[in-house]
Amino acid sequence: MTTTLRIDNARLPGEAGGIHLLVRDGLIQSMGGEAIHDPADVVIDASGLTLLPGFVDLCCNLREPGNGQKGNIASETRAAARGGFTTVCASPDTSPVNDSGAVTNLIRDVARTKSAVRVLPIGAATRGLGGELLSDMVGLTSAGCVAFSNGNHAMTNARILRRCMAYARTFDLTLMLQPVNQALAADGYAHDGRVAAQLGLLGVPEVAETAAVMEMLLLAEETGVRLHLGQLSCARSVEMVAEARSRSVSVTADVAMHQLVFTEEALSGFDSRYHVVPPLRTEADRKALLQGVEDGVIDAIVSQHQPHDTAAKQAPLGITEPGLSTVESLFSMGLALVEKGELTMNALLRALTEGPAAVIGWNAGIEQGAKASFSLWDLDSRWQATPSVLLSRGHHVPVSGQDLKGVALWTVCEGQVAYRLE
Repeated sequence: MTTTLRIDNARLPGEAGGIHLLVRDGLIQSMGGEAIHDPADVVIDASGLTLLPGFVDLCCNLREPGNGQKGNIASETRAAARGGFTTVCASPDTSPVNDSGAVTNLIRDVARTKSAVRVLPIGAATRGLGGELLSDMVGLTSAGCVAFSNGNHAMTNARILRRCMAYARTFDLTLMLQPVNQALAADGYAHDGRVAAQLGLLGVPEVAETAAVMEMLLLAEETGVRLHLGQLSCARSVEMVAEARSRSVSVTADVAMHQLVFTEEALSGFDSRYHVVPPLRTEADRKALLQGVEDGVIDAIVSQHQPHDTAAKQAPLGITEPGLSTVESLFSMGLALVEKGELTMNALLRALTEGPAAVIGWNAGIEQGAKASFSLWDLDSRWQATPSVLLSRGHHVPVSGQDLKGVALWTVCEGQVAYRLE
């Protein structure tokens, strides 16, 4: 049975007056004054709440199929919905790896029955993410993959990378690659800078990323592939992307929210939460990444959500598993940047909605006739990301215990209520 939903008196960002919209059959049927007179099964008085398009996450690890104690599609999409996300791209770093139609179909089948939001599978660019043998990307596309990635695993050499790009270009597929030169990164797990030197940590130099960025951009220019560079961490990487675009190279890019908020200093207390790949870098890099988002050189902000069980983070820093649990607190971290004047609200929302949506050929707008995917926020309310309130199985939140701004009261995905604050 289809539920008709009406939103009354919601505010749009930067506008004072309230708006009304009617949702029927998963679509925004009407907006404005005419909607208020339409009958509905559910009516939400959104007075004082801000209506935002559903956020789109290009990099989210849902842990299914895989290690159930770290999370699954049901738990992590509920967390995503609480964070305002209505579309998440599922990383291929599953167990087994999403390098076959069978795994893709499994993800889609589970998501169809258990997911709170729309799940779009990202296929593995190489078999087993090994970086050597190309996967059947055409077959994976037929199964439902929207793009292809090698996770945070490097290709073994430039010849295989070039072949992968040529294959993707032939069939008009999008490659979403995280730039890393594994020979240069080696066994490092922290930025190769002052903090690593003081603490005796194994460093990853910036050139481990920038050398890979340059190689990928040159090969993308030659092959004409549609390339998306994921999770940039260096100022020089932003400069190279901007320069490549000036030459009409078809390249987009994203950055993880934690790279916009934290620097290498977060590791000063040997806090394993901040063991991430790529590593947190310098303040100069952080500011350049923020400017990249503001200027639109960086198209999207991603969660790079990687839920872990407690044991995965309770070990000496270098042998803990990398990754943060961020999908629930990402927008609040962004609001803090806006509050400090480091990022405008327009840039933040663009990088969470229309920017990432364009990368995968999606639409994230709020307009009549569009899919009804949006969230309602009390932007002035405060909350704390403590284990007792988190919906994700991963409790290693970078802002745990801090006073955070912005609370989602409702998230609607294609006309269905995905999250409601009780």
